[in-house]
Amino acid sequence: MDKNLQRNLQQGSTWMRILYMVLFAFIYGIAEMVVFGIAVIQVLIKLVTGDTNPQLLVLGQGLSVYIYQMMQFFTFNTEERPFPFGPWPGNSP
Repeated sequence: MDKNLQRNLQQGSTWMRILYMVLFAFIYGIAEMVVFGIAVIQVLIKLVTGDTNPQLLVLGQGLSVYIYQMMQFFTFNTEERPFPFGPWPGNSP
């Protein structure tokens, strides 16, 4: 086996990152469903009241930034692990 490949396969930090990525993939699926639910609820509220719900706007924005942070981690653009291993994101990426 190539020495570089063997060394890379033995790096514990890479295997830990893979475990975090699997965990965040699961969380991403849940977050995606919640964002879709918020969108459906906002449409219904808009149809009934003519306006959107400000609390759902804030929640939707926070979840969108959170999903963005997970994508940054998945694609190795950052080493910072998103919530719950870091702080909950603000409302801007």
